[in-house]
Amino acid sequence: MDIMTTYKQWRTGYYFDKKTRDELGAIENNPEEIRDRFYRELDFGTAGIRGVIGAGTNRINLYVVRKVSHALATYISNLGPAARTGGIIIGYDSRNFSKEFAMEAASIFAGYDIKTLMHPDICPVPVLSYSIVKFKCTAGVMITASHNPKEYNGYKVYGSDGAQLNPEASKAVSDIMKTFNDYTKLATFSFDYLKQGNKIKILDNQVKKVFQTTLLQTIVNKKEFAENAKNLSVVYTPLHGCGAKWVPECLTACGVSKVYTVDAQMIPDGNFPTVKVPNPENAEALTMALALAKEKNADIAIATDPDSDRAGVYAKDKDGKYVLLTGNQIGVILLDRAINSRISAKKSIENALVISSIVSTRVAKKICEVNNIMYRDVPVGFRYIGDLASNLEANDGRKFIFGFEESCGYLFGNYAKDKDAIGACVYLAEAASYYKAQGMTLVEALDSIYAKYGYQHEIQVSLVLKGESGLIKTKELMDTLRCKQGRIGNIEPVVYADMLVDGNDIPKCDMVSLSFASGYCMVRPSGTEPKVKVYFGAEGNSRLEAYTNAIELKKQIMEAIVEIVEDKD
Repeated sequence: MDIMTTYKQWRTGYYFDKKTRDELGAIENNPEEIRDRFYRELDFGTAGIRGVIGAGTNRINLYVVRKVSHALATYISNLGPAARTGGIIIGYDSRNFSKEFAMEAASIFAGYDIKTLMHPDICPVPVLSYSIVKFKCTAGVMITASHNPKEYNGYKVYGSDGAQLNPEASKAVSDIMKTFNDYTKLATFSFDYLKQGNKIKILDNQVKKVFQTTLLQTIVNKKEFAENAKNLSVVYTPLHGCGAKWVPECLTACGVSKVYTVDAQMIPDGNFPTVKVPNPENAEALTMALALAKEKNADIAIATDPDSDRAGVYAKDKDGKYVLLTGNQIGVILLDRAINSRISAKKSIENALVISSIVSTRVAKKICEVNNIMYRDVPVGFRYIGDLASNLEANDGRKFIFGFEESCGYLFGNYAKDKDAIGACVYLAEAASYYKAQGMTLVEALDSIYAKYGYQHEIQVSLVLKGESGLIKTKELMDTLRCKQGRIGNIEPVVYADMLVDGNDIPKCDMVSLSFASGYCMVRPSGTEPKVKVYFGAEGNSRLEAYTNAIELKKQIMEAIVEIVEDKD
């Protein structure tokens, strides 16, 4: 069907509820808005879909969730009776309509006679990942849009190992979705009826206790942590998300005596009334946490995003000023502690494995090389970290100890296969308490790590290109970079690599990598947002020199990239 035919079907058809019909009726004289809502279907991209909440095929709503759920249910059914018996488990975060979308997905799965489990309340991403394996499920679904603004929601799919669905399975689900050409032909099922018939089972809160116990068991030296934690002061905010019911309990269980919470942000709320964007990477999101940290003279102030898979932190420096650490800097600190805590506890690191996304800091590789630890790069997307960790543990006898992405995502062992901000809060507290016992702040600790392994500074820039024209500009930008082999602006790369063609043992991905004498740059379209992401990194003989080199490289490259995009208008 063409755009207007599809619009009229949604606008007038009684298959669609009155709210949907009224919302679309309000734009009947706005052809641009109609086109934007219906010119495409949301892509089943990085193991799922994500989009703005609203009526239309290019929005996320009950009907799009229904379509994706039918496709996933068909995929599971095609795997055979054992896959249906293994079943699927569903979690959801605090975003608007998350619970409603979760209930719709559950009703579809149960309607296909797939064993369906559902978490009883808002659920962190790592808990969903963990529970898939615990209950031996075939798959899992998490209703979340992670750190996106309040207008967004999403639908993330996981495999039986607890990792986000791999590319092959994602393509299979996507291909099935494309066979459903008419939304009105998709069957509906009653959640209440299936729940009453025990076709949908709501889990009890025992999962929470078991997850917390499992997480805390990963701490190498619990006694040392508990002793050091007595003197630690932590401020925490969940940014109106899932972490409120998890992080303070875990910190207290570890012996942190002073945990102060940002009360105004402890209430789950999909409108995120106290922040513009609930992204712990951004200083703006931690404004209230920083104010409370200053009031309480806290050592660190931590924030987690709505689905508790990302964590950001402010840490005091030696002068008592608070510094917002980047995702890469946090990763460096946590990796160094993950290794040294094992060494000090006389635990073997001979078969240890560390994995990071290719756009993350290259200091991580140096740390692993010096300590004779296997390190691997993967494309952007934590599913690649989870998948490779599973493969190397099963087939190569490796023990996965740490994985991270520069976008503030961290994992500390194999109890889950996705980012865990609950664990990040615990391990940030462990690191802060350890260094405080040594008379150091986290900022000073970071300086000492750089002094040992080399100074580097990284910058990430997001170029927002919204709508249908944005998709076209994104493709044209990537095509131009490939055509010119990275020769843009006044500088020419020393090394050019198209990751769609040659990933150097890394799975192929839509990214261009450029290496210069002064540093490196990587460009990729976001898989979940209307953005092109550009990553820069540069070395130096000091933190200031590395920072200056990165800033200069960014200036030159971004001027050239913006010029390419503007020329396409």
